[in-house]
This record gives sequence, C-alpha cells and structure tokens, in this order.
Amino acid sequence: MVDYRTRIIDAAVERALHTFGAVILEGARAVGKTTTALRHSASSVRLDSSPDLLELAEAAPETVLRGDTPRLIDEWQLAPAVWNAVRHAVDARGRSGQFILTGSQTPADDVTRHSGAGRFRRLRLRPMTLSESGESLACVALGSLFDDGEISGIGGPSVDDYAQLIVRGGWPALVEQTERSATEYLDAYLDDITRVDIPLSGEGVDPLRMRALLRAIARNVATEAPAARLAAEAEIDGGSVSAQSVRKYLDALDRVGVLEELPAWRPHLRSAVRLRVRPTWHFVDPSLAAVGLDASATTLLDDPRTLGFLFESLAIRDLRVYAETMGGTVGRYRDERGLEVDAIIELPNGRWAAIEIKLGGDTAIERAATNLQRLASQVSVERAKRLAGLAVITAGTTSLRRRDGVAVIALGHLTA
Repeated sequence: MVDYRTRIIDAAVERALHTFGAVILEGARAVGKTTTALRHSASSVRLDSSPDLLELAEAAPETVLRGDTPRLIDEWQLAPAVWNAVRHAVDARGRSGQFILTGSQTPADDVTRHSGAGRFRRLRLRPMTLSESGESLACVALGSLFDDGEISGIGGPSVDDYAQLIVRGGWPALVEQTERSATEYLDAYLDDITRVDIPLSGEGVDPLRMRALLRAIARNVATEAPAARLAAEAEIDGGSVSAQSVRKYLDALDRVGVLEELPAWRPHLRSAVRLRVRPTWHFVDPSLAAVGLDASATTLLDDPRTLGFLFESLAIRDLRVYAETMGGTVGRYRDERGLEVDAIIELPNGRWAAIEIKLGGDTAIERAATNLQRLASQVSVERAKRLAGLAVITAGTTSLRRRDGVAVIALGHLTA
C-alpha cells in the first residue's frame, strides 16, 4: 500500500489477529480505520459500496464472509445481521485471525446482544498523534515515567506550530493540507455528522440544534460543563435546546465517535476531601473544537486562554493513544478544594502517573509542579506506593527531569 503511515495501533491489531477470531476496529469517521484494516487483511468487502450488496448482507450475511482471511467487513454495522454471522463463523472455523470489522458508528446494544466474548477483540483508532503524523521528535517515550527512563530532548514544534496543528488536526487526509483546506474539510465533516451519520445511527436530531450544541461543547472543551450549561449556550433562533435533548445529542455524538469524555479519577485519599466526579468534555480531535469556534491559528494565538484549553485537548488525544499501548487508561483529578490535575494515567497493575498540561512559562510550570506534589501528598499510603511519576507536558521545546523529580516534557517530543 503506497504512502501508508504506520499507526501505533498496528502492533495491537497484529497481536489481536493472532489471538482472537475477529477484530473490531472502531473510531470516528475519517480516522483511517479502513486504510489500517486493509493493511492487515487478505480480502475485503465494503458494505457501503452498493445498495444491492447491503441488501445481500442483511438477507444472507454468510455470503459476504467468503474470502481469504483475515477478511475485512467494512461498515459492518449497516447490516447488523453480520454480527451473528461472524460469531458463528468464528466458532465453526475454530481459528484466530478470521475477520476484521470496521465501522464509524457504535450499534445499539441489541445488535450485539449475543456476546462476542472470547471471539472478538475491540480496538479504538483515533486521529493521528503528533508522533504518527511526524510532528513529534519522538525522543521521549511515555513509558519513561513508569520505568525511570531518560527524559531529555530539545527542539520540535513551537507554540505557533501547535496552533496550526490544532486547527489541522490529526486526520490522515489532512496531514499535508493547508489550514484553509483543513478548515473547509472539517466544516463539511461536522455537517455530515449532523445530517447523515447521526440519523443513520437511528437518532432523530435537528441539524441546526446539533451544530449549536457542537459550538457550545467547543466553548467548553476540557471543562466539566453540565448539560444544563451546554443547553443554555446552545440557543438558536427559534428556541433553545433542552437539557434532555442535550443529553440525547451527547449520546449520539459518542456513538459516532466524535465526542470522548475524560472520566474522573477516583483514588482513596488520606483526608475526607470530596472528589468531583463529573467528566470533562473533549472532541476526538481538537480541530473539531477549533472549527466549532470558527478559530484559525492566528485567532488562537491572539487568545491564549482558548489556545491553552485546545492544547490540553491535543495532549489528551495523544496521551490516550500512547497510554493504551501499555494497557493504560487516562482520567482527570479534581476535588472540592479546587485541586485539579489534567491527566492521570493508570496501568493495569495499579501504577499511575499524574500529568499537568500547560502551554509553558516558568511560572506556569512551577505552579503545575506544585499541584502534582500536592496530589501525591494527599492520596492514600497504598496509592502513593504505586505512584510512578509526575510530569508537566508543555508546548515548549525542552524536555528534562527536574531536581525534584518532576519531568517537564514537550508534547512534540512524546511518543508511545
């Protein structure tokens, strides 16, 4: 395949094909699922290529499963009968690596009510990280926080570069496009999401109200804005969006992979401080927030506060991908006393690292390091024993480990 950019998930797909009968590759539209799946498949069928093929897949799903393996069934959710056909075929063949299923929508629970446990491995593909698109120098592995590895680097993207990277996003089709082309593409992308993808998922939505909600979410990226606040900010001519509709629309955006909440991290603390458990809002890529705000790289540079929130969202996007290579999850800490930490990465063995995300500047980095040390001092003794590292991710060009042990890492140096 010409000009294929290696994805971090490639290794996970290969491992899964050696272990499971089928791999389900999920993710928002245009993140590269089909391209990546084709890289790992021996034959393929695209169910969205013709109405006749789709009708056949529904009426006789076993027919679209015929072909060399691994066989890619692209946009499988358009023919829900395919799920059980794949499940039965995997059981009958008794071999791993039979199918790859890709789709841009998460089907309703009743479609997959017959469990694929032990047969299927679900993997999520996100837009390209800076490491995958070639903007990161990839000289500092996230795992360095967990194994006391070397943290050092100099150079890489500037703040001006990050503003452009936020607006362009990590979409494979846009990696070599201009800012103007990217903005036009993403505006059309959101329009298609509201007018085509979400209705296809079975949700009835008003496109105007959905776009108003997308703008409201864009204004509240990396915050805990409740549904009522989003509803209040999503007013359009002819009325506002109710909180009930907002919750319905948020669920629809989640199902098509566009919105991805960052959950609260809930450790045991030494004191009786209450934790804030509401998740924070993030689009799957910060470029969607930028286009929702009609923001350009220039306007972001003139608005450091908004740039800071979108840079945080950019870092969260990449951290999710890098953490998953270690089986880790990403959360966020906030308590009633106002202590906030932007990202907590926790591994399956319970080890964890706390990360603050800042544009840069000595004062901001010092304040972030203090925040991290406060958190480390107030978790339970058992949790403290599992602490692997503290880090501040910045939009700077230098990575190092400070004398107090806190790492300062340029996002443009980070990799899996």
